Amino acid sequence: MNNSIKQERVKKLKSKIALSIASLACLLVLSGMAFAAEQNAEQEISKTVLTSEHKASVTRFGLIAAAIAFGCGAIAAGFAIANVGSAAMGAVAEKPEIAGQALIFIALAEGLVVFGFITSLMILGKI
Repeated sequence: MNNSIKQERVKKLKSKIALSIASLACLLVLSGMAFAAEQNAEQEISKTVLTSEHKASVTRFGLIAAAIAFGCGAIAAGFAIANVGSAAMGAVAEKPEIAGQALIFIALAEGLVVFGFITSLMILGKI
């Protein structure tokens, strides 16, 4: 009975870790798409002369892209930390010697915020 409960908790922890890794992959793909679109827009902008109205539009969309990049990273990190953190702390309650590993998993989930922040800074640097 006790062994089956541990195996079930390990499966939950592994699935939550996979969810956070999938969230990270989605964030990276979305930021890559944003950068590709930004590069394409930058090339098109350099070919044409823009009016002040067009420049304001490009700036506005750049600010929106930066906000979305940071917001998505923060929301994904919140979900990942909530899921992975609760599972990890439950595992630590059962087996205190894995506390270091649990903190590593939580720190990996926290990295999503950092990626979103760096992405938004890079977008803002292009404006």
